[in-house]
Amino acid sequence: MKRKKTTIQQILIEKQRMLKKKEAEEGDNMAAKDDFGTTKYVIHAEFEANGIVERPDVVGAIFGQTEGLLGDDLDLRELQKTGRIGRIKVDVHTRAGKSYGTITIPSSLDRVETAILAAALETIDRIGPSEARIRVIRIEDVRATKRKYIIERAKEILETLMEEEIPETQEITEEVKKEVRAKELIEYGPEKLPAGPHVPFSDSIIVVEGRADVLNLLKHGIKNAIAVEGTSVPETIIKLSKERIVTAFTDGDRGGELILKELLQVADIDYVARAPEGKEVEELTKKEIIKSLRSKVPAEQVINELFAKGKSFYEIVKEREQQKASHPQPIEPKIEEPKREKVAESQKEATSGPKVEVKPPTREEKFVKPIQPPKAPELDEFKDLIEKVKKDSTAILLDENKNIIAEIPVRDLLTSINDKENVYAIIFNGIITQRLIDIVSEKGIKYLIGARKSNVVRRPVDLKIITFAE
Repeated sequence: MKRKKTTIQQILIEKQRMLKKKEAEEGDNMAAKDDFGTTKYVIHAEFEANGIVERPDVVGAIFGQTEGLLGDDLDLRELQKTGRIGRIKVDVHTRAGKSYGTITIPSSLDRVETAILAAALETIDRIGPSEARIRVIRIEDVRATKRKYIIERAKEILETLMEEEIPETQEITEEVKKEVRAKELIEYGPEKLPAGPHVPFSDSIIVVEGRADVLNLLKHGIKNAIAVEGTSVPETIIKLSKERIVTAFTDGDRGGELILKELLQVADIDYVARAPEGKEVEELTKKEIIKSLRSKVPAEQVINELFAKGKSFYEIVKEREQQKASHPQPIEPKIEEPKREKVAESQKEATSGPKVEVKPPTREEKFVKPIQPPKAPELDEFKDLIEKVKKDSTAILLDENKNIIAEIPVRDLLTSINDKENVYAIIFNGIITQRLIDIVSEKGIKYLIGARKSNVVRRPVDLKIITFAE
């Protein structure tokens, strides 16, 4: 009788297991379409069973022991039919006669309902024939993961857009500008030389080497340029040089020097300007063009120096700059006219008394010494340190007691300021820029001593800026 009862129990257990397996397979098939399609949250749980169990046992226990627990609205079978719960994934492994694993349940319910469903999982106390315990680890917000992916992908797309699209836009803009400039370009004379639109009627013209030079000058608003277009000077240029004020503007290379020599020999050139040494007119910026044209030299001086003494144009320019520096323009004193009353009195004295000869001021008396700016007293105070930075080309950081905090290379000055504390003064053999002034001012530094200043437009009240090379 005992044996028969045992056999019936085994049959019932086996039937129950088969039923749970069938339910699990049905649940998998129903949810396979919706897997993670409309998922908002994913429930992650882990379980432990005191016996050997398989995946269908776990799925069957989830469906069987939560049935009717949370009402019809949160019944797992109904939620899977409507696609609000996805496919339940179970991973099982056994060790020492016990089963362990994880459970993953995708959910498109709201966060409250998902949390309730997760809590219901922890009420399951048996899986198959074995006692078990389920614990929810976390609930993952799938939308947060998607948002993170969207942000990262958007960055990649934007970087690609910046790299590929913007240069193309710049190319289009340059192409349009080039076409507009090319339309302004005219052909002048029988040789059809490339020229700016103002050449036919302008009193002064600029003679350059080629078409690209004329286009570059047009780009920067200079419309009275005409090109030689070759090594031999055209007859049109020779004729124009006799009628107009002509400035020869050539490249800063050997080819430019050869064309300049030919122009000076065959044409009536008034002034000579050249691009910076090693550069061509077609690649100059607006600032470089204006600077070169302002530094033009009279052609007579260039002819004398270039042909008679064999000097280069750049040597002539340097000599002129040195002469200007060594011979400042004299300032004539203003001679006030005497008042009418004093003039009348002097006339009476002249008629009654002896004549007094008034000497005009001599040439030496007319010259007035230029006013020198007052020397900063701090230059004497930091004299030794200034001489040191001049020799070593380093930057010295001082504290309030004039003690040296650090000596660093000038190139590392900007980065090193942020790392140092209690800096009172900076002495370095370099150029003081607006950027350096802004950084130093933010750090509360009181003295900034450098060789010279460049493009400084704002001066903080509490920062003293001193230069020793000006």
